[in-house]
Amino acid sequence: MYRVLTKHYRPAPGGNGPSWLSFIGHAADSLWSVDLFRCESIVLRSYWVLVVMDQFTRRLVGIGAHGGAVTGAEVCRMFNAAIHGQGVPRHLSTDHDPVFEAHRWMANLRILEIDEIKTVPHVPLSHPFVERLIGTMRREFLDQVLFWNAGDLERKRAEFQTYYNEARGHASLDGHTPLTFARGHAVVPADFNGLRWLSHCRGLVQLPVAA
Repeated sequence: MYRVLTKHYRPAPGGNGPSWLSFIGHAADSLWSVDLFRCESIVLRSYWVLVVMDQFTRRLVGIGAHGGAVTGAEVCRMFNAAIHGQGVPRHLSTDHDPVFEAHRWMANLRILEIDEIKTVPHVPLSHPFVERLIGTMRREFLDQVLFWNAGDLERKRAEFQTYYNEARGHASLDGHTPLTFARGHAVVPADFNGLRWLSHCRGLVQLPVAA
């Protein structure tokens, strides 16, 4: 695709149009992004977390966790677990981490018939949405919640995923939640004469809802 664009499309100098990733991502389930980050348990054991999100709706598709070093085989297992029951995208955006260039990872994408799109090397801003999601997950959840092991992390991340997709409004989506935005539903104005507080993530977050 890059060779086709280079040959047939040359943007004007100083052009400020959308990037190719943004263009592809303007359709639900067309472009997903994936990235890895590390966190520590209450006993200071390191765990790697793989995050998958839909770039169009900002929906958190799924999360996979693994204790110890991550190999090509492990990142495949984490990815397959994260997207289980969610279908597959047409394109997947990844960075240049060596695990995303491993033979097992590339073979897994070929089996799933997913086209991989690499970000610009050493430029985190070329992978903005999933990087921001990871930052949100750290600040609003992992920095506040302790976990014992991978099983405990899996249970608690499921609660965060529900909160993030169904309850947390996003400024980039004009205040919609990812699921509301994906369904094209309008947000009903709140009646401030009758509100109640709804707890999320085991009381970590309290949000007002219409009674």
